[in-house]
Amino acid sequence: MMRFTLLIALFFSVALQAQNNAIAPDEKLVYTASYNMSGILNDIAQVTMSTAKVNTSKATLMRLKVTALTYSKWDNFFKIRDLYESYVSPKTLTPYLYKRDINEGGYYKAMKYTFSHKTNTVKTVQTKKNNYVENKTVSINKGTKDIVSALYYIRLFDYASMSKGSSKSLNIIFDRKEFNGKITYLGKETISTAIGTKECYKLSIGADSSSGLQGSSNFLWLTADENKIPVYGKFKIPVGNGELKIKSASGLKN
Repeated sequence: MMRFTLLIALFFSVALQAQNNAIAPDEKLVYTASYNMSGILNDIAQVTMSTAKVNTSKATLMRLKVTALTYSKWDNFFKIRDLYESYVSPKTLTPYLYKRDINEGGYYKAMKYTFSHKTNTVKTVQTKKNNYVENKTVSINKGTKDIVSALYYIRLFDYASMSKGSSKSLNIIFDRKEFNGKITYLGKETISTAIGTKECYKLSIGADSSSGLQGSSNFLWLTADENKIPVYGKFKIPVGNGELKIKSASGLKN
């Protein structure tokens, strides 16, 4: 299931330099996560993405928050209560602090990243059951993001200027390891969603073997407007395949 939450974020991830004209505080996006079990696609969890303004003694940041919760009927089978947060620059979505607190089927782990972009390092603190704590500093490439800030950052890119079939590489740090991926623009496609019929940018997502993605059978649709919100995704991982479908969207910037 950790591969499942990682893959959701991969759908939304690309390391590009851009200014934020798409995302504002108080935005809320709600999704249904579905998984194929024995040939039947089941709605198993709700994924919620929300933003908020945060004032610190040194700067004004934006908190990006993602939660994943299994629906109650699935809790006895595999209960998920996951929380991911990233504190970023409102203008560039550059991450400064990342927190992850997951409880999946009784497996618990918390992770905290503190970014130093001047030295291209991340100070990490990992906590597991029985109060086991491990500190480690990890080197990263310039522009590497945590999984949540990467999740939002894709929406800053100008897809209207991309040619069909063009690609961008990305670097994401997850579980203290960096992996490389590729996002390919496949053109526009109009699809029906719970928030209406939307003209979308269709993307293909690929990555190295350590990510858990399988080949090129992973796709994401972003609305072809100034908000560029993810509305639909299809994925394939070693243990199966599934979908991510938007349920509602509020507080949009544009």
